[in-house]
Amino acid sequence: MMYQDKTLICKECGREFIWTAGEQQFYAEKGFSNEPQRCKECRDARKKGAGPAREMYDAVCAACGRPCKVPFRPRDDRPVYCSECFAKMKDTAAT
Repeated sequence: MMYQDKTLICKECGREFIWTAGEQQFYAEKGFSNEPQRCKECRDARKKGAGPAREMYDAVCAACGRPCKVPFRPRDDRPVYCSECFAKMKDTAAT
């Protein structure tokens, strides 16, 4: 099959980008059937986790009492742990 360069619109940034014939052939060889939806810059940014900044909330660790930040809104009815105490609890539960 002969592939030709194709102009696509990035769903992330809205810019046009070229999906080259070589990239199309690579996708086909890997068995991918969908066209890419993001330009290379936006794909690379997503891989690096450079998406929108995650909102962090202040909390106090229920185990050690130190202040910490967590990626969810703490509730009064559930304990919150800092990353160190959470990792220790996770390790103890796994053994």
